[in-house]
Amino acid sequence: MTMTTQKFYDQMSSLYHLLFWQGFDASIKKHGNWIDQIICREWGNHVLDVLDISCGIGTQSLGLAGLGYSVTASDLSPAAIARAKDEAAQRELVINFRAGDMRQAYDLHQGQFDLVLSTDNSVPHLLTDDDILTAFHQFYQCCKPGGGCLISVRDYEAEGREDGKLIPHGVRQEGDKRYFIFQVRDYEGDQYTVSMYFVEDDGSSPPKTHVMRAKYYAVEIEKLMDLLELAGFQDVRRLDEGYFQPVIIGTRRKLAKKGVVLKVDPK
Repeated sequence: MTMTTQKFYDQMSSLYHLLFWQGFDASIKKHGNWIDQIICREWGNHVLDVLDISCGIGTQSLGLAGLGYSVTASDLSPAAIARAKDEAAQRELVINFRAGDMRQAYDLHQGQFDLVLSTDNSVPHLLTDDDILTAFHQFYQCCKPGGGCLISVRDYEAEGREDGKLIPHGVRQEGDKRYFIFQVRDYEGDQYTVSMYFVEDDGSSPPKTHVMRAKYYAVEIEKLMDLLELAGFQDVRRLDEGYFQPVIIGTRRKLAKKGVVLKVDPK
């Protein structure tokens, strides 16, 4: 039986760091540097305030805060937010964390930011175009005029759609416990269920298996770009370098200066 997305991440919040084969600290630094490089290349040094709208346990938020960005972050999972707060406190980083749905992002944060961020294939947890467009409208409201939006997603057009596809994540050692981690995907039309398995073995008793399941929408990147434009973003582009997943960026139009009339393309 498929869990809700919130329950999926609530249950995985204590284990999520194990997905990073380089270790969580190294991954925080790497992800922060990747995004910082994209920000500097695309928006220069004008981005100071960042809203991470699907922060999970804080991987990108922690990395960007460590680089000096002012970070506000939210996630659907209260347990993930609690973990992210602890991780920030351990690193003496000040981040404003809140639990909330990306489809109510502006209602939750009631503010505008230089950059709105959603990485690690979070948007495809929304299972319809209407839900994604609702979220993108909220992203747009959270952007300052001239501000940017950056999301990363899987390239589903480049992947096969086979049921029972097993994807290994490897073996991790933590103290006296060893974890065997893998996922299985099962498709039904343009949606699929991910079953995440963490097999915990301490060597002295039968292994304990943690299983979490969630649904995704295998939405094409071109469709996401179209939806970003429908939400109001301009100069929407796909970037295939600089991050571990394809990145889509867009910018909110700057306000016109007083006395200047912007021409609008009638198309």
